[in-house]
Amino acid sequence: MVRERIADDIYVFTSRLYAQVTAGAILTKDGAILVDTLYFPEETKAIQYFLEERLKIPVRYIINTHYHADHSQGTYLFPHAQVISHVQCRELLHTVGRAGLAQAKQDAPELAEVEIVLPDLVLGEGLLQLHLGGKTIELRHTPGHSPDLLSVYVTNNQVLFASDNLMPVPTIFDGSHDDLVHSLEGILALEPEAIVQGHGEVVLRGEIEGVIQSDLSYLQNIHTAVTHIVSNGNSADSLQKIDIESCGKSRTSLNGLVADLHYANLHKLYAEMNRNQ
Repeated sequence: MVRERIADDIYVFTSRLYAQVTAGAILTKDGAILVDTLYFPEETKAIQYFLEERLKIPVRYIINTHYHADHSQGTYLFPHAQVISHVQCRELLHTVGRAGLAQAKQDAPELAEVEIVLPDLVLGEGLLQLHLGGKTIELRHTPGHSPDLLSVYVTNNQVLFASDNLMPVPTIFDGSHDDLVHSLEGILALEPEAIVQGHGEVVLRGEIEGVIQSDLSYLQNIHTAVTHIVSNGNSADSLQKIDIESCGKSRTSLNGLVADLHYANLHKLYAEMNRNQ
C-alpha cells in the first residue's frame, strides 16, 4: 500500500495488490472519516494501524462510496465506526455483495475472515452533510460507474473523492452511460482543488478539466461507435474492432486492465441499444 498526504489532514491510500484502488482518510480533532477501504485485509489493516495506532485517531465514520468489494470489503475491520452509504449500496451489499464474497473466499483464502457489514446510515437522493471536528463533508448521490455511487466532498479543503466515477478509463458496465456523463459534468461545475480517483493517481486542479473532458470525449466516442454497429445490424463480435486507442484512451494504465474495462463498456452499450430497438 502507498500512503500519500494530499493536505495537512487528508491521506490517500493506494493498493499495491489490487488495481491501484484507493481509500482516503479525513482527519479531524474528533476522529477520522474513512472513505472506502481496500480489497485485501492486510492493506486495510495497515490503514487501521496507521490511523489508530500511530496517529492515535479513532475512525468514527466509514463512507462506502459504492458496494463493489474493492471499496467496501474492509469495513468489518472498524466495528466501532458508523458506516454511511447510499440506500442502494446497502441493498446491493446484502445481496450481490454477500454472494460475491462467498465466491471470492473459495479462490482467495486470505479473505477467510472478511464479513459484509451493512451501513447504519443511508442516503437516498440529494445531499447529506456530515460535520465532525471542524470539517464539513458533503455526500452526494452521483450514479454512473454504479447506480449507488456517492461522491464525498471535503468543503474545507475543496477535495473531492469521486470514487470510480473517475479512474483511468470511465467504466459503465455496472452503471449508466448517461448518468456518468451527468456526474462528470457536475464535477466540472463543482471546481474542486483536487480529485481522488477510485483507482490511480490523485488529479490536481490544473489537470482536472483536461482529465474530465477526456473522459467525456471517450464516453461520446464509444456511444457513437456502438450506435454505428447496432444500426448496421452487426453482431457483438464487431465490438472487438473498436480498440481503446481509437476512442481516445491508452491501454497502458492499471497494468493493461483498462483494455478489458473498455470492452466491457462496449458490450454494456451494445446490449442496452439492442434492448431499446
